[in-house]
Amino acid sequence: MRGRQHTLASSIALEGVGLHTGLPIGCSLHPAPVGSGRVFVRVDRPGSPEIPARLGSLAPAHLCTLLQQGSPSVQVQTVEHLLAALYILGIDNCRIEVEGPELPILDGSALPFVEAIAQAGIQAQDQPAVLGVIQEPVTVWAGEAFVSALPHPTARFTYGIDFADCPIGEQWLSWRENRPDFVQSIAPARTFARQQDVELARERGLIQGGSLENAIVCSQTEWLGPLRYPDEPVRHKLIDLLGDLSLLGCRLQGHIVAYKAGHALHHRLAEQLLKSGSLLIHEE
Repeated sequence: MRGRQHTLASSIALEGVGLHTGLPIGCSLHPAPVGSGRVFVRVDRPGSPEIPARLGSLAPAHLCTLLQQGSPSVQVQTVEHLLAALYILGIDNCRIEVEGPELPILDGSALPFVEAIAQAGIQAQDQPAVLGVIQEPVTVWAGEAFVSALPHPTARFTYGIDFADCPIGEQWLSWRENRPDFVQSIAPARTFARQQDVELARERGLIQGGSLENAIVCSQTEWLGPLRYPDEPVRHKLIDLLGDLSLLGCRLQGHIVAYKAGHALHHRLAEQLLKSGSLLIHEE
C-alpha cells in the first residue's frame, strides 16, 4: 500500500463538540481524486470555501492548529488529530466537510477518527505517493524547546516533555512509524492539561468545550481521572506532531526529535525543511 496514493473507499460522518468554541459541530470525510490532497471544506459558509491542509494555509493560533484561506478569511481549527490519523493510515486525498469553525474534539484523541477511517475503508489510487526524505539536519528552537529533523533510513519520531511541578513529570517516547501500533498505542492518547492552565485558557475564551469527557487533567498533586497509559501525555504530543508535519503534503523519511515543543515549533520545523532544501521530495 505504501507506494501508491490512497483515498477513502466511502464517506462517513462524525459529530461532537468543538474543544475551543464549545459549539456542536458535524464533519464528514469523503473520497477525493488522486493528487488533490487533504482539503477542508466549510460547507456552512456560502460557496463552501475550501482550505487545503498545507503549510500555506497556516494561521497563528493558541493550543491548536488553525488553517485559513481567502479574504475575508475562512478558518478551520483543531485539525491536528484528524490529520495525524489520515497521515499514518496513508490517506493522501480526502475531502473533509465541516459544519463549523473547528473539528469536533470527540474523546480528545485520534482514535475516533482512526475508527471512522477503518469503517469507511481505504482505496488505492493509480498514482505514486510522494515521499520527503530528510537529507541534512535541521533544528528550530524557542528557549529550551526545540524540534530537530535528522536523516534516518526509516520514519522515527521521538518526543520529550517536562512538567516538573505536577504529576505529568518528565516523559520520553521514541516511536518508529507503524500503522497497527499507532492504532493500538498512540491514537487513543487524549489531549491533556494542568488544572491551572485550563482556568487561564477559559479566561482567554479558549477550550469552552473542554471537559473530562474529552481531555485528561491534573492538579498539582493528582490526575482528575484515569489514564489510558502511564505516559499518555507524551503519546498525545506525538499525535499533535504527526498532524502538524502532515501539512508538508508528503510521507516523511527521517528522525524527528522534539522536546518541550508545541504546534508553533512543529510548524516552524516543517517550514524550515522546505526553505532550507533539506527535504528531498520525490515519488515513491
